[in-house]
Amino acid sequence: MKKSIAFCLFLIAATVVSNAQVKSPDEFLGYELGSHFTPHYIVVDYFRQTALASPKNIKLIEYGKTNEGRPLLVAVISSEENILKIEQIRTNNLKLTSGGNTNIDLSNQPVITWLSYNVHGNEANSTETSMKMLYTLASGTNKEASAWLKNTVVVIDPCLNPDGRDRYVNYFNSVVGKAPNADPTSREHIEPWPGGRPNHYYFDLNRDWAWQTQVESQQRLALYNNWMPQVHVDFHEQSYNEPYYFAPAAEPVHQDITPWQKSFQVVVGKNNAKYFDAEGWQYFTKERFDLLYPSYGDTYPLYNGAIGMTYEQGGIRAGLAVVTNDGDTLTLKDRIAHHFTTGMSTVEVSSQNHNKLLEEYKKYFQQELTTSPGVYRTFVIKASNVSRQQKLAELLKKNKIEFAYGGEKSGKGYDYDTQKEESFTIGRNDLIVNTLQPRAVLANVLLEPQTLVTDSNTYDITAWALPYVFGLKSYASKESFKGKYPDLAITGDASNDIEKPLAWLFSWGSAEDAQVLNKLQQENIKVRQADQPFTVSGKEYPAGTLIVLRTENERTVKTLRAKVVSVTKQLGKPVLGITSGFVEKGKDFGSNVYPILKQPKVAIVSGNEVSSLAFGEVWFYLEHDLNLTPSIITAKDINNLDINKVNMLILPDGSYNAFIGDGLTAWLNKGGKLILMEDAVESVLDKKGFNIKKKEIAVKKDEKPIPSKLLFKDKDKDDYETSIPGAIYKVNLDASHPFSYGIGKMYYTLKTDRKIYQPFTEGWNVGTVNEKSLMAGVVGKRVREELKSGLLIGVQDFGRGTVVYLANDPLFRNFWEGGKTLFSNIVFCKY
Repeated sequence: MKKSIAFCLFLIAATVVSNAQVKSPDEFLGYELGSHFTPHYIVVDYFRQTALASPKNIKLIEYGKTNEGRPLLVAVISSEENILKIEQIRTNNLKLTSGGNTNIDLSNQPVITWLSYNVHGNEANSTETSMKMLYTLASGTNKEASAWLKNTVVVIDPCLNPDGRDRYVNYFNSVVGKAPNADPTSREHIEPWPGGRPNHYYFDLNRDWAWQTQVESQQRLALYNNWMPQVHVDFHEQSYNEPYYFAPAAEPVHQDITPWQKSFQVVVGKNNAKYFDAEGWQYFTKERFDLLYPSYGDTYPLYNGAIGMTYEQGGIRAGLAVVTNDGDTLTLKDRIAHHFTTGMSTVEVSSQNHNKLLEEYKKYFQQELTTSPGVYRTFVIKASNVSRQQKLAELLKKNKIEFAYGGEKSGKGYDYDTQKEESFTIGRNDLIVNTLQPRAVLANVLLEPQTLVTDSNTYDITAWALPYVFGLKSYASKESFKGKYPDLAITGDASNDIEKPLAWLFSWGSAEDAQVLNKLQQENIKVRQADQPFTVSGKEYPAGTLIVLRTENERTVKTLRAKVVSVTKQLGKPVLGITSGFVEKGKDFGSNVYPILKQPKVAIVSGNEVSSLAFGEVWFYLEHDLNLTPSIITAKDINNLDINKVNMLILPDGSYNAFIGDGLTAWLNKGGKLILMEDAVESVLDKKGFNIKKKEIAVKKDEKPIPSKLLFKDKDKDDYETSIPGAIYKVNLDASHPFSYGIGKMYYTLKTDRKIYQPFTEGWNVGTVNEKSLMAGVVGKRVREELKSGLLIGVQDFGRGTVVYLANDPLFRNFWEGGKTLFSNIVFCKY
């Protein structure tokens, strides 16, 4: 009886689902779309309900979760015939990216158009728009759309950044009144720190496509690379005082973007313009938004063969309605209408150009196997730091870039360090990237030593070559050759598990080494660090080597040996036990060149005075790379620190002038370590006890100010002579200082401003630049002169404490791996 009842209920439920009508957003939400902001969980419910109601037209894919546990999903929408064979369509599409000859009938293969919404959380209109797009495409109520779907598969990602969006929506919904206040000075248009733009860890996900440092990006790009669309649109919002922007893009456009990709942006733009012109809506093209930096939602698809585009609607923080500078009232409904129009227009133009899109897409990947882009055919990344090289390999794998190791080959190539043609020999563990491969363009864009920039008025940084980012000795060769081995050969010392050693020795120079140190300290094990190299039993150990003396620890730490072995096994790092303390070269272990390292108890300042992105970089790095748990405090708390609870304070990029007081200096005098990053350095200029001084720019006698060369027509452009949108500089390190451990005598940094400081007369000039330091990127003539010499990394004693000055950001967007080594040295090493 129970079985028959259950079966009947199943039949009833199945009948209800099969007969269900696709509800419009208004019907489902219970309010008119655009009259409220919809929380993410309700958006998800709408997508799930619509997929249940229209299974013949929708395949819903939940591809992951955010840091805060919100689901990430896409809806794949097409005709019933296409959805029935959607997996075959996907796999056939991937075959087109192989570059080989395929027997796929392109006339029967749909084009894939991917629409991404709300990567910036407070650009909240686009998620609302995604619901209208889903309904229009899936409901069958729009006959034109139904016709387009016969040869088009549309992928809709309603929200790339749910955590940030809900941060914005929850704030707005909590402060809006019975009716929205369109006055831009009202509080509903003024978000509190950190704002809804970034994700949980305050990262800008629209700059993370290639680097994939964040969990949302990692999961999304895994899905993206399993589909590889022909067209991708990234929907954004800009200032609510701006009209709408759509393709074609502005200069600079990377030279590897093909004429076809550029010309089709014009085709799409003209189709969008047709609909905007009919409505009398304002728009602009070919301005501001360029195609250079490889980690955007338009450039990353372009470097992977697609037509990548950004669409920008005016509306950040516009709420439900706002009065613009022109005196017009811009509503959320207006913004939805604009994004909906370009979305539908793009689907239309993709369908109309179905054959040409697929033909050019196939040709793109076939050409990659026969014609290398750029100047160089092969990139050789030496195994100068195996940990960082492995991280580079992981990044290449995420981006489907092929590589191999080793080979019996000597050659010549551009040396990234010397910037000259040099000879090299390939070692067994050297990583080889040959550009004759399906992802040739992306490989070239990420690895080329110099990126050609045709216009200095760029939207982002102008240099990102991975050998500099990872701090690895590398060559770019015009010869074409490939690696011999698929995997890295395991080298180095295996764990040497001695029952009663004199000491255990650990390597230093990677995030994994820092994790070992942190774990040992958490077990209350005293760890020393060698400030100088030494030789024991015929083996040389570099400065930075970690040392755990057995007798020093076993009286206070029970089961010491078991804990040491457990830590190394848990983190996969070898430990070497030595039985003799007779040091053949260097100082004996009783010397003061082996200081005990203090366990860091870290606080980071957050709040209105701080760049949320800079704060997020530090917070994320400490938690995810170093396994530390920092305290998060506000600027007003920095004069109330207890040295027993906090012995290290990090001030990320921000303005702290009003908070540098006697309490902070008293804490420093007791032994605190203060780390000042970027603009935080400016906050202590001319403050008592702080030695840092701005570099004085020499002015020749009777030298007159240089007249501006800008014409009025170029008023919106940067003055090239004073421009530095983001360039790579070689920093000369004091190789004897602990901050250089695992790095050496030079370090590559990204310079995004003109700030530079006078070398210390009292203190340590750890990192300086000279006239040969510029390696890659756009730097104006006047800025080049200013940065010819000076201090970028400095350290001074402050009573019993230490102040560290970092003029540049070593954790830039969390993909700057060489900077991570520097920062772990700053956190853990003595000075």
